[in-house]
Amino acid sequence: MGHSSTGSSDKEPVRRDTVTFGPVMSRQRLSDQVAAAILDTIITKNLRPGDPLPSQRDLGEQYGVSRTVIREAVGSLAARGVLEVRAGSGLRLASVDASSVSESLRFFVRTSDVLDYGKVHEVRAMVETHIAEVAAQRATDQDIEAIRTWCDKQADSHADLEAAAQCDMEFHRAIARAADNELYLVLLDSIRGALLDIKRTLMPGRLEKTVRAHKKIVDCIAVGDGPGARLAMQQHLDTVQEDWRHGLTGEEST
Repeated sequence: MGHSSTGSSDKEPVRRDTVTFGPVMSRQRLSDQVAAAILDTIITKNLRPGDPLPSQRDLGEQYGVSRTVIREAVGSLAARGVLEVRAGSGLRLASVDASSVSESLRFFVRTSDVLDYGKVHEVRAMVETHIAEVAAQRATDQDIEAIRTWCDKQADSHADLEAAAQCDMEFHRAIARAADNELYLVLLDSIRGALLDIKRTLMPGRLEKTVRAHKKIVDCIAVGDGPGARLAMQQHLDTVQEDWRHGLTGEEST
């Protein structure tokens, strides 16, 4: 019996253009993806603090994932203060107030390995100069009285440098309240710990200079001089930064 020859081997070479690769997998864990999806739904559905969410079993069915994945996703959101997990009553959207937001930001600032005073000052100068200008436009008589009170308390603190540092912080917080925007105070409080450290360090040599600068700021706010308040705050913060730099280098501040 004759055999026909095709002149080819038993195995045909695989054409490279026909090779099919698997899908690109997300770098995120599945639980992180589910947590992001839950958070997105909370925002798009405009859920409010205290609103109930589906049970973890229902969430697992809706997203088509295991209960383990849902537990991890819910645990992540609970740790971030987004959800409350209550025994017997399921999941609810957590109530987040200004103090908890400030505390989270404050913790980040105080524990970050990459944030130094220069970066904190950069943000502070941007925020506080604007706050001073807005406060001059919005401050009530009661607000102005509160700002002056903290300025006077600091001037009277004399040798009690810790009290002087605390009064300094409250002076700036009173200006933020006078600007009548809750977010200003949240932002200022988020860097409060770092600012207090700086104030405690510098206060022994610059209390009188600080009080003079504060009086100039509050005088501008009292007469509704927004640009003047901004400039006075900027000049004040510039001298703080200069004194801090001189302290680091051992130079004498003029």
